[in-house]
Amino acid sequence: MRLMPGADVKQYRGRIAPSPTGYLHLGHARTFLQAYERAAGGVLVLRNEDLDEARCREEFARAMVEDLGWLGIEWREGPDAGGAYGPYAQSQRREWYRAAWRRLRDGGWIYPCTCSRRELAESAVAPHDDQDEPVYPGTCREKYSREEIEEATAPGGAGALDANWRFRVPDGERIEFDDARLGRVGFVAGRDFGDFVVWRRDDVPAYQLAVVVDDAAMKISEVVRGEDLLRSTARQILLQRALGLPGVGYFHCELLRDEQGVRLAKRHDALSLRQLRERGLSPKEVRRMAGNGR
Repeated sequence: MRLMPGADVKQYRGRIAPSPTGYLHLGHARTFLQAYERAAGGVLVLRNEDLDEARCREEFARAMVEDLGWLGIEWREGPDAGGAYGPYAQSQRREWYRAAWRRLRDGGWIYPCTCSRRELAESAVAPHDDQDEPVYPGTCREKYSREEIEEATAPGGAGALDANWRFRVPDGERIEFDDARLGRVGFVAGRDFGDFVVWRRDDVPAYQLAVVVDDAAMKISEVVRGEDLLRSTARQILLQRALGLPGVGYFHCELLRDEQGVRLAKRHDALSLRQLRERGLSPKEVRRMAGNGR
């Protein structure tokens, strides 16, 4: 299966979508600067992916907006905040995700998974690399009847089942897409990735579902992000198909790594944009360090 950008999008529409679980770092800067450059002449949307209340903090959300502005990145759409464009917040869009969850449940695309963390750790198949989650073996695929699934309370209520909800992938199907940097990319469902969570048992929509719903609602024509999310793209293509949503284009950036070859993460505090600013570096110097030196 191959999806191309939606034909109804006439103007380039990109997005940057950080999560406020820590300060932005050089790796973020590289990705967001490339997204900003590719959106030249089009529209760039800022989205605050703040669904995980346990990990997201308001101070990181404020710093995110400040650091992006300091870096010279401008977004051209978002809720108006005192005359300036603020970011869209996923925490304010939960009804969109619930509606998508209901469509997936009613279409038979998802099922409840009651496996404990211990059971998952003991049964899951190791991923092909350290950038992805283990492959779920499908333990709960046939555990519940269609009637039991339909009777289970929707997310947000005190359901009869304490469960994650997983998407049933088409085992053996190769999911292909064209990446603007890497060319044709493909993954085999059931081998390279398994049934994945779309709604967590703690009533939090999973990343995969939320971004697919938001990218469609915001009419995003191209997603620019790190190449560590390549396999997630295959999952999201399956969700687009199940929900009847248009496809988008993709550009997966090369990851920025530290001296040991480990990709930068929010634990690299010394390379956070906030720390680099406090050390007196200029935006131009940081852009150069991130590999976008103009």
